[in-house]
Amino acid sequence: MTNILIATILSFLIPGLGQIYEGQNFLKGIVFLIIGIILYILIYTVETNICIISFIYSIYSAYDACRFLK
Repeated sequence: MTNILIATILSFLIPGLGQIYEGQNFLKGIVFLIIGIILYILIYTVETNICIISFIYSIYSAYDACRFLK
């Protein structure tokens, strides 16, 4: 049994980790994780304005993780 708060926090900090933790769909969690890694790489290499997009993506990932457990 997974905890909704833990899944939400994990997914906010590292997108995709909450989905993998709760067993939602391993492939979905990996896709979220890869997109999150790409966004974090773009923050440090291209432009810092992508930080806003990354933050919004983290919020969506956390929402997706907690929506599944309700």
